[in-house]
Amino acid sequence: MNVSPLALPDAPLLHSLYCAAPGYFELLGNAVPTLQEVQQDVQIALMDPRRRLELLRDDAGDLIGSLDYKLNFPEAGDVTLNLLLIRQDRQSQGLGEQAARNLERRLPAGTQRILAGVLGENPRGARFWERLGYVFTMDARPVMTWYAKSLTPSQPALTPEPVSEKAARLAS
Repeated sequence: MNVSPLALPDAPLLHSLYCAAPGYFELLGNAVPTLQEVQQDVQIALMDPRRRLELLRDDAGDLIGSLDYKLNFPEAGDVTLNLLLIRQDRQSQGLGEQAARNLERRLPAGTQRILAGVLGENPRGARFWERLGYVFTMDARPVMTWYAKSLTPSQPALTPEPVSEKAARLAS
């Protein structure tokens, strides 16, 4: 998978991707955004220095998806994934998982947690994030549910020393 930053001149590519994923917008009860709306959204997003918009291409160079995420939001060390979108005709091929894992490997040092929002009633989206190790974090329905994944290694549990060994050491 090839990932490249999205710039304002790429808005028509993003629009074509949206047109190739109408089911996502139907799920939300929205029409596919117009090219002008996409251009405005990209322009606004690029004004935020923490925001990242990326295009995803397969090994043949075909546009297959996009990522939209924000660094250090809502807290320092957090990354909020606003949208991971894969073209409808390329879904269920493992590309979404590949994109999410690729993003996890590329995050800046110090990233402690990734948050992913699932818009609307979308059990398929919820199952996707759960399969990748994200856990339900907050219910903001009917608009959204949030899932989170900790990236900090968990501390090993302390194993208590057996009483007999401790007592023997204290006695000596």
